[in-house]
Amino acid sequence: MNSKDTPFYKIILALTSAILFWIAWPANGFAPLLFVALIPLLLLENTVHQQKIIKNKSLLFPYTYLSFFLFNIFNTWWIWYASPFGMFGAVAANALLMTITFHFFHITRLKFGNGIGYTSLPIYWVAFEYFHLDWDLSWTWLNLGNGFASWVNMVQWYEYTGVLGGTFWIILINIFVYHFIQDGKKTKPKIALILFFLLSIPIGISFLILNNYYEKSDPIEAVIVQPNIDPYHEKFSGNSDQQLTKILQLAISQLSNKTQLLVLPETALPDGIWNSDLEIHPQIERIKEFVKNYPNLKILTGLSYYRYFSPDEKISSTARKFLDGPGHYDAYNAAIQISNGSKMPLHFKSKLVPGVEKMPFPSIFGYLDDFAIDLGGTTGSLGYQESPSVFKSEKIIAAPVICYESVYGDYVGEYIRKGANVICIMTNDGWWDDTPGYRQHCQYARLRAIEHRRSIVRSANTGISCFINQKGEITQPTEWWVPACIKQEINLNNELTFYSQQGDLIGRCSFFGAAFFLAITFLGLLFKRKK
Repeated sequence: MNSKDTPFYKIILALTSAILFWIAWPANGFAPLLFVALIPLLLLENTVHQQKIIKNKSLLFPYTYLSFFLFNIFNTWWIWYASPFGMFGAVAANALLMTITFHFFHITRLKFGNGIGYTSLPIYWVAFEYFHLDWDLSWTWLNLGNGFASWVNMVQWYEYTGVLGGTFWIILINIFVYHFIQDGKKTKPKIALILFFLLSIPIGISFLILNNYYEKSDPIEAVIVQPNIDPYHEKFSGNSDQQLTKILQLAISQLSNKTQLLVLPETALPDGIWNSDLEIHPQIERIKEFVKNYPNLKILTGLSYYRYFSPDEKISSTARKFLDGPGHYDAYNAAIQISNGSKMPLHFKSKLVPGVEKMPFPSIFGYLDDFAIDLGGTTGSLGYQESPSVFKSEKIIAAPVICYESVYGDYVGEYIRKGANVICIMTNDGWWDDTPGYRQHCQYARLRAIEHRRSIVRSANTGISCFINQKGEITQPTEWWVPACIKQEINLNNELTFYSQQGDLIGRCSFFGAAFFLAITFLGLLFKRKK
């Protein structure tokens, strides 16, 4: 038996690919390894491809699933701290979707050969990631283009393509490196030349942009508070008035009459404020009084918010029944802006975390809301708004991005297209303890700065809080699990990048391309059976 036909050989290839992805991944990974991380799986696929042709058998699924399962678990194991069940569910489901996508490529190659087969792989994969951005099981944490979040000097061109452009680049280079290894001596020089251009042109463009991009001077003074309130044992069960006192005392240490923006973390007001009480709630009144001392100040803060449905209103799909009486209400993970003006605009988090903030496919599985992962505060499916809101004032148009929303490049682009000139991220990453999870989340924000060329003000309850400039460079990162307050001048920007205007164009094109490849593949298989 050929050694390549043995299960041991295939397991080694599957493990190698998973380990390469793990070593390459942010926050401390060596990102260039992404350019070779798929090669073991391509070798595995080719082995099975030959078996299918010669021996009329195929055994690819268990090995690719093993590889993608390990890729997911190595890089997102920290979800365990919030929910072991949630971690295994997310890992198992995401690995399955990755495996199916890889198998589409395998089937297309079997049907049409190498040319169409290998062309289909990056198109299938980008289409999968694009689809994964906007459905009830959306989990985009491991989109391959995110792998350069700690190596932003290489991907300044994301302002044209977004993260999906990085995914396409990674897979394309893996394919050509694989062929350089596999093909004969005659074709190696040609493949080497193609590889040189595939690597050098995007990286060269990136460094050209990096060295020639200068932020337009339009400064404001911004302050970030990191209160460091334990989300498990204090935030939702402690004294919220004392928590607000701590936040305001930290803010006073850095605020001045020049300060125009103060950003507080997600659910900094944790008690739950009803829509009818918003104007008169004691904590809102307290913040209003505080703002009077700083005439130019706008405070952006996260809060838990409830909306009561009157008897004649149509209830939403996420509405909850009162336990002690008739009627329905919605619960929201929200953000609010409080200033010396009379208006207090609200934004309700749109991109909700599956299994934590929403039950996928509520019309089918809504009865499972009681089994949602409990991370403190309100559990079960939260209310949401279809598209994001911006908070406008005389000079500042802020994008109030709540936690998980910051992982979605085109979604953040909706804020930008509505005029946002600064991105404010409010998050609470304390659920994951001192693990790679919160560090990855912080690094991903750098990609949003590049895609949209916006300064970012990031307030995290337990860290990392920081400022990020329009090149994706982090300044003043705070330490994990310590109270902190930081101040910096940042520049506003009103110009739109190509990506801000067009969004995930490469994803839309790949989605239609993948539909075409799937159609011709399965039609070909159907006609073959009829013969």
